[in-house]
Amino acid sequence: MLKRLGALAASAIVAGTMSASAQETCGGEYTVKRGDSLSLIADKLYKNVGLWTSIQGNNSDKIGSNPNNIRVGMTLRMSCINGLPTGLKGGTSIETIKAAAAAPVAPLVVAPGHAATRKKINILTGDDFAPFTDRGLPKGGILADVVEEAMKAAQPAQGYAVHWVNDWSSHHEPLLSNALLDIGFPWFKPDCESDPETYRCANLRFSESMFEVLMLLFVNKENPIAFNTDADLAGKTLCRPKGYSTFIFEQHGRNWLKNDHITLHTGDSPSDCFELLAAGKVDGAVLNEFSGRKKIKELGLQDQIVVAKGQPISVDGNHMVVHKSHPNGPELLAEFEKGLAMIKENGTYQRIIDEHMTRIWAEF
Repeated sequence: MLKRLGALAASAIVAGTMSASAQETCGGEYTVKRGDSLSLIADKLYKNVGLWTSIQGNNSDKIGSNPNNIRVGMTLRMSCINGLPTGLKGGTSIETIKAAAAAPVAPLVVAPGHAATRKKINILTGDDFAPFTDRGLPKGGILADVVEEAMKAAQPAQGYAVHWVNDWSSHHEPLLSNALLDIGFPWFKPDCESDPETYRCANLRFSESMFEVLMLLFVNKENPIAFNTDADLAGKTLCRPKGYSTFIFEQHGRNWLKNDHITLHTGDSPSDCFELLAAGKVDGAVLNEFSGRKKIKELGLQDQIVVAKGQPISVDGNHMVVHKSHPNGPELLAEFEKGLAMIKENGTYQRIIDEHMTRIWAEF
């Protein structure tokens, strides 16, 4: 009898272990404790202090641009990165994550248009803006996935179609300005209160943000300048690639360029900026977190270039836009925002973000 009870107990233990293993999760919600900072949380949960930026980016709606804006009791959403953190409330099953990672990634296939497409809401985007939009990415990238699900949820009566045009310079003029296509994404919004005459402010209407991204200062390990206040960058030379917006240096009363607070070097490409930084010819390079980290890895500069300590240069939202001349512009943006609100309410939005963030961070 004792042997039988012992066998049953052992079986129960094994079953319990198997059940716990099967239910193990990754990512989820973390409640800020006294003494916490984003760096300490990153070290505790991810075993990597440098991942504080992922926490801020994933919770920018609560934290804003200053990573010190956390308080005891605040609930933060943690992405699953390299299998961590585990055991948090609201996490995703590790088996589900493994299955998603193992699934083959097929390029996004776009159905050809036809004359009847003109009656639909015609949405404009383009490739080569990883991880946000690119047909070679899963579901066309994180924001293409968000837009698709939002429009499916909104179910506009006239239908919708997404068009990919890789000449980004043509998106505002002439494609949207002439209503050749209706609305487009993803675009950053300048500080229109401070500079209402800049092109985007004067000519475009913006939806609410669908996703925030950190604009980071990348620095050379041998000259590890930090950014906590404007004074930290006085007299510094910062590199920004050609064609990239520079309003981040002027917004919110900074006027870094107008007042010669910094010297801006325009690099031929992101690679050019990082190579100049590695050679000590500029003090820093400014790119969004994902593009910057990806390019550093491609160039093999992980041991030379790091994210500056302190805070991001800015936190910028990605928006759907419509030209102000479009007669139905406000209604079109409202249709998209309706769907966006629906997928945020039913959990689809967070699922999309979590799935893509897990894959994106694994690449770095």
